[in-house]
Parts: sequence; structure tokens; C-alpha cells
Amino acid sequence: MSHHNDVVPHEDYGFFGPDSVSWKVFGYPTAMSIGFQRTVVTEMYEPFLLASVKDTGAVSKRPLLRYERTLQYMATVAFGDSASVLKASEILVKIHSKITGTEPISGLRYDANDPEAQLWIHLTAWHSVLYTYEKFGPGKLAPDEEDRYWAECARAAQFQTINLEDVPRSRAEMRAYYARMRPILAATETTQEHIEQLLDGADTVLPDSVLLWPVAKFMQAVFREATISTLPQWMRKMGGVRQSPVTGALATLTLRAYFRLIAQSVEAQRFLFRVASPLTYPVVDPILCGVPPKDPTVWTPEEARAHYGKLTPAEQYDRIRAARADESLPEHAAVDDSRALLAFN
Repeated sequence: MSHHNDVVPHEDYGFFGPDSVSWKVFGYPTAMSIGFQRTVVTEMYEPFLLASVKDTGAVSKRPLLRYERTLQYMATVAFGDSASVLKASEILVKIHSKITGTEPISGLRYDANDPEAQLWIHLTAWHSVLYTYEKFGPGKLAPDEEDRYWAECARAAQFQTINLEDVPRSRAEMRAYYARMRPILAATETTQEHIEQLLDGADTVLPDSVLLWPVAKFMQAVFREATISTLPQWMRKMGGVRQSPVTGALATLTLRAYFRLIAQSVEAQRFLFRVASPLTYPVVDPILCGVPPKDPTVWTPEEARAHYGKLTPAEQYDRIRAARADESLPEHAAVDDSRALLAFN
């Protein structure tokens, strides 16, 4: 039993729970830091997603807000209780329903709820979190754990407008997915600008303190170089980022030691979440502190939707498209996400 009396427990274990591989991987300090940074950098190479990000100004105009909301969503799916996850999923579809427009290179329409776009976002996250766990954390999972990880990745995909048959179920299938996507990926000047900003993302989230400034700048540089070291050479070249092997190796060694140290202290992890992401902190705090939920149930998405009377994201998306057919939409609708749309707790 935890001695943390100040921690607010979740209602239930959500969709994974303490016996899941997801909790093991997402609960390690690499996931919500370097894993998250690699995720958002990699996402930018998909032209239709980039067009939506540029049109909404989510990265360029409101980087801290986008960082917090995206991290909060990722943590909620992994660790939140069933009601919170379903609510987050529902809100995400509603927000994305307002994000449509034209991709400038092809002239084709983009839709943030498009199943292919959502699959790219989902898989870059789950792959990046696992890859950085292996590279900067404890190392590779056992084969049976890895099989379970990809099965849980498919379960988490049910909270987005994703065709489940398209979700990889193994590392080999994940490689095949990247091979299929590579000819589609591209980098324009806008891509490179966004990648540069995201690689320096630590500057956005670290405290603006004169005393901490040297530490913050050092960690920003280390995280930048470590993230670049995880990208394949073709992706670095496309994104306009360069790195010497020595720089990448030094950043990797530094972060391995850092994460090993942080992983040994629950209080250090709690402090970092409080400082870096106040919205995510209440989601992860009960898990960090080992505080059990009020109800120890682990749900399936089907059971939870039946219990709460919720539509699937695909059903929501079908209704949105049907409604669009009855009205004239502007070329794109930038979302005003200045309000706490994703403040689930």
C-alpha cells in the first residue's frame, strides 16, 4: 500500500493495468520525455499531418499548449481510468473534426480524422516510446512481452479513427508499415522549420529560471542530439538535420545515465512531471506512487463503450462526414484550442 496520502486515485485500471507491458514501457521515464519528443518530430514528415499542424498553428503559435495536450492524451490512454480515456477519445475526434483543408504540394484535401493520418500518429508514438525505452532505458523486451506490447498498441488504436486491421502486430509488421509510408513522406521548408522547433522542445517546457538556465540549456542540447540519434539517416537528411557519430554517442550515454538515475526515484519523477506538464501530472501520479484505483477492473474497449453508452471513433467520424455532406465547409477551419478542451480530470 502506498504512503502517498495526497495522491488522487483513478476510478479503475482503464484498459491496460499493472500487469500490462504498456505500463512497464510507458511507465519508464523515457516514454513521456525523449519518447514523446521523437514522436512529434517523426510525425512532421507526413505531408497531410504537417499541413494540418501548419494551418492550425499548433506548434508555431502555441507550442506549450500543444505539448501539454498531446502528452496528456498519450498518458491518459496508457494510464487513465476507463471513463477518462473514453472522454479523451471523444473530445479528440470532435477537435479533429474541425481540422480540414488542402495539402499544398498535392492539392489534395486533408482531414485530421482520416484513418491513415490517425494511424501514422498512433504508430509513431508507440514505436518511438518502445524504441527509446530500448535505446536509453532497460533495453529490449523479451519476445513474449514484445508480442503483448504490439497487441496492446492495437487495443489503444481503438480510441482513434483507425482501421484496426491496418495496425501492425509485430516489429516486422511495423518495419513493413514504415517501408510502405516512406515514399509518401516528404520534407519542405515548413517541415524543417517545425522539426527544428520540436528538436529544441525542451526550451519550451523547462522552467524559465536564471538559476536553472545552465542546466536547462544543457538538457535541451542533450535531448536534441539524442532525438536526432534515433532517426534513420534518410530521415535526418530529409529533415535537414546533421549529427556526427561522436555527438550522438555522447548524448546517448548521457541520457542512459540520466534515466537510470531518475528511474530510481519516484519523487524525482513526480517533480519533473509537476514542472514539465501540470496537465499530465494527475494522470501519471497514482501510477508512479503505486496508488491503486477505487475499482481494480481492467476493461476492454467494447465492454467500456457498452457500459458508458459511447460510440466508437469510427462511428463518430461517420456521423461527422454525414453532417458535412449537408453543409458547405470552408477550406480549413483552424481550431481555437486555447481553452482546456483536453482537461479530462
